[in-house]
Amino acid sequence: QMSNGSSITQFLLLAFADTWELQLLTFCLFLGIYLAALLGNGLIITAVACDHRLHTPMYFFLLNLSLVDLGSISTTLPKDMANSLWDTRAISYPGCAAQLFLFTFLVVAEYCLLTVMAYDRYIAICKPLHYGTLLGSRACVHMAAAAWGSAFLHAVLHTANTFSLPLCKGNAVAQFFCEIPQILKLSCSDSDYLREVGLLVVSVCLALGCFVFLVVSYVQILRAVLRIPSEQGRHKAFSTCLPHLAVVSLFVSTAMFAHLKPPTMSSPVINLVVSFLYSVVPPAVNPLIYSMRNQELKDAL
Repeated sequence: QMSNGSSITQFLLLAFADTWELQLLTFCLFLGIYLAALLGNGLIITAVACDHRLHTPMYFFLLNLSLVDLGSISTTLPKDMANSLWDTRAISYPGCAAQLFLFTFLVVAEYCLLTVMAYDRYIAICKPLHYGTLLGSRACVHMAAAAWGSAFLHAVLHTANTFSLPLCKGNAVAQFFCEIPQILKLSCSDSDYLREVGLLVVSVCLALGCFVFLVVSYVQILRAVLRIPSEQGRHKAFSTCLPHLAVVSLFVSTAMFAHLKPPTMSSPVINLVVSFLYSVVPPAVNPLIYSMRNQELKDAL
């Protein structure tokens, strides 16, 4: 144990494997996933930026989502791969703070962007005649800026609050990267982190608000699609929403399972697997989901 937070110069992350052979295998697996995520998201960014046919609101928000996914997976995996390769678990105090800030910033930005993208799909299907008016280039830039800005403010507040707490329960983080709940577990007493818990409650309320907006948007979209007389028209309208719906479902379900799972399911192995599912899988899989049934994106690529 440590007397106060100032004596902590580094944190120890949870390792995926405890033998050199398994660590090497983990490194190779994560390297493959990381390169696939870089390639997939990089191709989407390049295609949207270079092809004028994709200069529409939907693809503008998709470009932003790919940037977030690139940043998100680059915040967690490279450090873990380096630790596996060099047979260490250490991350410096500033490195942990930076990782926590960036991961919080990018995850919140992703959630905000997915909410904005739901609005884009709602306008496209429920109010197609007003699409150009409601989602002009200026409106799209403002919405994207609001998503990035609110995520940045959110991350600054949480990081400052979390690392202002005195930490005296060791320096072992029960996770393969630094995140808020695991750092809070190292604080000296329960009363120390009530301020951060209050901030988390506000964040949860905002997240629930976004979730309600997502659900209401898709209920309206479904009603509008079912009113289309032709089967081909219904199929075409709903197929434009399927990738976004799949990405939202993957993101929300993995995050909810990670943070709302019962205490009986809490063990180092389960925590590692679940955190991997919500921090690594969505950024790696999202490009595949968006490009699989999107002919415009395939043509651009």
